[in-house]
Parts: sequence; C-alpha cells; structure tokens
Amino acid sequence: MSEKKTSSFRQLIDGETPVLVDFFATWCGPCHAYSPILAQLKADLGDDLRLVKIDVDRNEEICQKLGVSSMPTTIIFQNGELKFRAAGVQPISVLKAELSKLTA
Repeated sequence: MSEKKTSSFRQLIDGETPVLVDFFATWCGPCHAYSPILAQLKADLGDDLRLVKIDVDRNEEICQKLGVSSMPTTIIFQNGELKFRAAGVQPISVLKAELSKLTA
C-alpha cells in the first residue's frame, strides 16, 4: 500500500467521532440494498458519525490489509481502533446500538 493511502486512511479513522466504513462493490446486490440503511443512519446521527464508503475494486490494498473478503463489510473505528466489524447487511438497530456504546 502506498504511504499516502495508508496515512490518509489512518488519519480518517483516528478521531473521537466514530467512523463507519462501508466496504462495497458496485456489482454487489446486497451493497445496493445497504445504501439506504446507511443513508438513514447518517441522517439520524448527523455529525455524531462519519460515514465512509470504500469501493473494494478500487482499494484492494486496504481491503487486503483489513482482511475484507465479503461485501458489504461494515467496520466502525474510533480513535484509530476497530470497535465493530460485521459482514453482510446490518439492521439499522444493530448499528445504532454499536454506535451508542461509543458515544455514551
């Protein structure tokens, strides 16, 4: 992985505000179904959440580094630490429950 991509990803996830990273593929049906759930989550939480979408086909190095092999994969980071990880479409209730642990 290039140093620029590594450092920019690290900077992206290294903050007090939780960062939900959605690893998706444009050809992935479940990923398309997941997008409105994530959009609603972001609308509900506003500035209490950073939402980042990463196209696995364009970012193979970061996917390899994090071991992302199925889509969608959701990873939540806070202060640079992995706090939650799940493969597949997650219900908004699960995501809100995980995020509430980080903002409590």
